Amino acid sequence: MQKNINILAIESSCDETSAAIISDGKVLSNHIATQRVHERFGGVVPELASRAHMQNIIPVVEAAFADAGVQKNELTAVAFTQAPGLIGSLLVGSCFAKSFAQALNIPLISVHHMQAHVLAHFIKEKPSFPFLCLTVSGGHTQIVLCKDYLDMEIIGETIDDAAGEAFDKVAKMLGLPYPGGPLVDKYAKEGDPHRFKFPLSEMKEYNYSFSGIKTSVLYFLQAEEKKDPGFKEKNIADICASVQFTLVKMLLNKLEKAAKNLGITQIGIAGGVSANSGLRKSLIEMGQKNGWTVYIPPFEYCTDNAAMIGITGYYKYLKGEFADLSVTASARATWA
Repeated sequence: MQKNINILAIESSCDETSAAIISDGKVLSNHIATQRVHERFGGVVPELASRAHMQNIIPVVEAAFADAGVQKNELTAVAFTQAPGLIGSLLVGSCFAKSFAQALNIPLISVHHMQAHVLAHFIKEKPSFPFLCLTVSGGHTQIVLCKDYLDMEIIGETIDDAAGEAFDKVAKMLGLPYPGGPLVDKYAKEGDPHRFKFPLSEMKEYNYSFSGIKTSVLYFLQAEEKKDPGFKEKNIADICASVQFTLVKMLLNKLEKAAKNLGITQIGIAGGVSANSGLRKSLIEMGQKNGWTVYIPPFEYCTDNAAMIGITGYYKYLKGEFADLSVTASARATWA
């Protein structure tokens, strides 16, 4: 009788420590320990993040095994996030994964974090190929052409800042606590998205630029605060709604252009910012207008999690794409 392909997956690229057990492509468990220590600093502190990973990794792995009902000797392979991310955080996960795989004498699978965000779509619903995915996070903004599970091409990306960073920086300008992106989304639901106008950056082909809108919002707030010191507090919902409207429009305009030019109707979004309600709603509306089949991962698979590392590891296992113990964590690495 053929043994199940049971994979332990580890994610530790930034400030979430996560472990999951995947069996034959099905998620049996997915545990995440979120680090709250960064909130008072207004952003992730790399050294504190790596220390927290060291404290959290064994408890989340134990929880993943307990929830899945799988024993360590039933594992087939260990997958881990190799890149990109905070180097100290990545080293915690990679060292743990290497040790675990070596101790059990089973294959080791290295996974690129952004490739995993794309393949998070295949945990639940399974798009058909070719498939276009807009990956939007705090560190990346990319349009990815997916020809197969492990055959992907980045056809557009930001030339400077990521969309998620723009959300967080605007939140900081408004005096909102970290992480600010979800709070911008929350206030935006109550505001008028057409009250304030911000410029749309136009880049060549399918590329993005988000540095301009951050500067525009900063100068706008400074000018308005000079006239009325309480401007931000009085108009926070309309400001958030207007900024979010502009960012979402920038993101989807390029995605729509790529889909039309390439003749692709299977469209998805992934990454932490894909949890944004304005982006999700607008993509669904755009999909209805264009006759697309739209895919949006469940919220628990949008932010950093080990399940997406595990599903990527599963497809790499089927292809025999294993790593040896010389593989090293990398803060930056290309993948498509």
